[in-house]
Amino acid sequence: MLLADRAREQFGVERAPAWETERLLRRCAQIYRGRPDWLDPDPDNTIRTVDFAKSVCSETARLATLAVGVAISGSPRAVWLQEQIDRAYYSLRHWVEYGCAFGTVILKPNGEGIDLVTPDRFLITDWADGTVRGAVFQSGRYDPERGKYYTRLEYHRFLADGRYAISNRCYAGRTAQDRGKAVPIEATPWAGLAGDVIAENVDRPLFGVLRTPQANHLEPDSPMGMPIFAGALEELRDLDVAYSRNAAEIYDSRRLALLDDRLTEQAGAPVAAGRRLKLPRFIKKAFGSGPSEYYQEIDPALHTEVRLAGINALLGQIGFKCGFSNGYFVFNQRSGMMTATQVEADDRRTVQLIKDVRDKLETALDGLIYALDRFADAYELAPAGAYQVTYDFGDITYNREEDRARWYGYVADGRVPFRYYLTRFEGFSDQGAEALEKAATDKQ
Repeated sequence: MLLADRAREQFGVERAPAWETERLLRRCAQIYRGRPDWLDPDPDNTIRTVDFAKSVCSETARLATLAVGVAISGSPRAVWLQEQIDRAYYSLRHWVEYGCAFGTVILKPNGEGIDLVTPDRFLITDWADGTVRGAVFQSGRYDPERGKYYTRLEYHRFLADGRYAISNRCYAGRTAQDRGKAVPIEATPWAGLAGDVIAENVDRPLFGVLRTPQANHLEPDSPMGMPIFAGALEELRDLDVAYSRNAAEIYDSRRLALLDDRLTEQAGAPVAAGRRLKLPRFIKKAFGSGPSEYYQEIDPALHTEVRLAGINALLGQIGFKCGFSNGYFVFNQRSGMMTATQVEADDRRTVQLIKDVRDKLETALDGLIYALDRFADAYELAPAGAYQVTYDFGDITYNREEDRARWYGYVADGRVPFRYYLTRFEGFSDQGAEALEKAATDKQ
């Protein structure tokens, strides 16, 4: 609400009317953070969470960014752009995970690197056909020397004449929640940025939008995407309940024996002496109904197998609703993609999901690289020049032993030199592989 108020005061803009989507996004954000609304505050009937929404987002990001490569070539400008992407290379997996968790995240240059902006820190002000064209972003930094928290609003939009405008407005307060007072940008940590920038010949927003492939079923006109697990909230709740019940049963399942209090006296000692036997911890004293000996064992039966079957059924439903193949997620069993044939037969949905996520990632990176290019023009960070972007992703159906056998077959058929096989699979350097290949050829 503070972001919305500031955007209205400074720029006279309102956020996109997507109330149902915003409510769902806030709920999903709490679930991803491990604080779902179904946690039970009663200490005697505790429902804990296994954070499976986080696991789904993390696994999707892992597969989507498997062996990802981004190559930019064509000019000195391309070299500079490559350097910016290389600096953020190890953040790509995080970006995709956050995109899966929040439905939509935005990537944009910040003057020193690249910002990832989550929905709680941006307001969409203009969009068309599901494409974001204008937004207000909020970022903050704390200065411990001055004891102040600085907030910057960055407003991106197309003007009526077709030009592109960026406006920066800053505030200074004691905390991030403090409304603070307006201060010039020169008195903030972003002193190197211009307060207002007008860019010519810009045909797309100067930021990249990473959203999930799922359609927004609550508000189809909204440009906001849905968290990847948004359709499985009931099953995620049931999974936490099932896990908690199983864990509680195991915790309470220790063997217990009830022993008459009169049987705990040391043999031959008078009762008044009060000398008692030291009992194992699983034995509890009880008072029998008569003078006869009283002893009873309680050994609760576990229903682990039945409960695990229910948990696996829930995991199957969650995985399917999130876009994975049936049986991809299994509790307490070995699972996964063993061969390319199995993947093609059983995990086609998983492969399609990852391809869709990768397509969305490419679109977001295209927008980010375009923004970096225009940013370099505005601040003269690198020589102008054309660039070309090539994306390369690892095959999620990859099996090293099958690949090794295939390449050895290529060598045996004389289609590739032996040194290619040696460097790819046997760890040889180029020089070592060439020497070994030459030695083998000389022997022949």
